[in-house]
Amino acid sequence: MIGIDYDGIPLSLRASAVEPGDADHRRVSPGYMRGGSPGLVLRPGTVDEVVAAVTFARANQDIPLGVRSGGHGISGRSTNDGGIVIDLKRLNTIEVLDQSTRRVRIGPGARWVDVASALEPHGWAITSGDYGGVGVGGLATAGGLGWFSREHGLTIDHLRAVEIVLAGGSVVRASDDENPELFWAVRGAGFNFGIVTAFEFEAAELGHDVGWAQLAFQVNDTAAFLEGWGAAMEAAPRDVTTSIVMGGARHGQPLFAQLTGVVDSDDPDTVIERLQPIAQVAPLVDQSVQLVPYSGIMANFVQEGDQHGQGEPHMRSGLIEHLTPEFAEAAARALATGALDLFSLRSVGAAVSDIGPGATAYGDRSANFLVVALGSNDARLDEAWAGLRGFFRGIYLSFDTSLAPERLERAWPDGRLDRLRKLKGQYDPGNLFRDNFNIVPAA
Repeated sequence: MIGIDYDGIPLSLRASAVEPGDADHRRVSPGYMRGGSPGLVLRPGTVDEVVAAVTFARANQDIPLGVRSGGHGISGRSTNDGGIVIDLKRLNTIEVLDQSTRRVRIGPGARWVDVASALEPHGWAITSGDYGGVGVGGLATAGGLGWFSREHGLTIDHLRAVEIVLAGGSVVRASDDENPELFWAVRGAGFNFGIVTAFEFEAAELGHDVGWAQLAFQVNDTAAFLEGWGAAMEAAPRDVTTSIVMGGARHGQPLFAQLTGVVDSDDPDTVIERLQPIAQVAPLVDQSVQLVPYSGIMANFVQEGDQHGQGEPHMRSGLIEHLTPEFAEAAARALATGALDLFSLRSVGAAVSDIGPGATAYGDRSANFLVVALGSNDARLDEAWAGLRGFFRGIYLSFDTSLAPERLERAWPDGRLDRLRKLKGQYDPGNLFRDNFNIVPAA
């Protein structure tokens, strides 16, 4: 590709580097949903090799730069056309540091299904998204909504320290005691400040199977269904976390909603008791409730093999405190347009809201729900989403592809963006890490 200094690729990275025309190029180019054709994919396997990759990227500053952890990545920022991608999949170790404090060290390239399997023999778990194929690095720098969010908070709420390669090539440790401002920024905006090469988490105790529910509803009244599910979730105990997915409207056919959720209990009666108010929101057309290990839930979602994204994903997200009648009616109208191929709501709140709003860079902790829409046409999606935008206080960038300038203010409200810009000016003044919802450095 024109512009990339191929002759300058560090010796330590040449053996694993992938260029256009190489046999592996098609395999490592696309993301989970987004297609791409990078001019160079670097695949470091050590911290020193990450430093070398960052140094090379800085020497090619004008070339687009993507950073990929273990896979997935709905927003699509981890690949590009003609640029450089630093792929961290080889940094995938999972290590127990301290049995007594449940401290574990995890590489960014590990997948959450692997983490769940590694922690299960210890009776531990870390809330970690809803899909086992998600990479640790992307989730653990953005926020991390998962099946234990209402009980244990976000993934970043269990993060105790990171090792990070900065834009200048230095390797530093950040925690509440070391580089605390950087640690604050990493938890919610880390992709703008460097490449985290190791995460140290404090896992939660689990030690038993959990209730895994899959319910299908026929939705005759969309607004009433959304309002009823929202009220049921706000009233539910914290050991219950669910999400719902609805497809786009089809002429002359009823809408259906698929609910998936976890009840943190291995007692069948408790599981059924927790689910009963939710199951009564609309007529059930199918149901499955099982007791399974958490690692089994994460394994159910793993995409085997390489990623095969094509084209450009179009998604919008919003964080909202309550599913009010007004919001529910607006959502029903948006679904009726046919512009939303998928409409999803995830329950948050509870433990997420326990932590102070300014404790991490992550945005709106008061929200009880994350709302996500996907469409095949960006303009039509934006038009349908416009009727909902006013209900949201924040957005979650991991489920958003909008390039509108105001999206950053919504992602990091209440002065967070100004604070992040000042920190960006300190840690990445040259704006090397700019191709993932860029925070422009303050002068």
